[in-house]
Amino acid sequence: MKLFYTAALPSKTYIITKFAAYQISRRNDYKLVLDTLKKAIKGRNVKGILLHSDQGYQYTSHNYNQLLTRNKMKASISRKGNCWDNASMENFFSHLKTECFNLHSFKTSQEVRRAIKDYILFYSHERFQNKLNNLTPIEYRSQAF
Repeated sequence: MKLFYTAALPSKTYIITKFAAYQISRRNDYKLVLDTLKKAIKGRNVKGILLHSDQGYQYTSHNYNQLLTRNKMKASISRKGNCWDNASMENFFSHLKTECFNLHSFKTSQEVRRAIKDYILFYSHERFQNKLNNLTPIEYRSQAF
């Protein structure tokens, strides 16, 4: 069983304090990325938001960039082979893998979906982070805004 996930974190900072949207799919394709972006945009003022991604074909597609332009968002694409360009997201995915996927085995896609949802809630509301003055992302965000 292979599942792909993508997350959108429209933010004007480089610190993950809130997930705008995430999607899980059996296919790593345009639909996964566009559905995630549409979900992140829905009901939000995203004008001027910088949305970072890698150089995958989904993020360089005409449809993706057209959706960003229509919503007055800006694309930021990482340099080839440079994970530091998107360090906040890479950091989150690393924690997700080591603290969730590597500690459990899953039999169904539904179990994986539930684990990801639970981990995002844990990460946002309970997992303190040194870089956020030992606060959770939600606590840090409430102080900043």
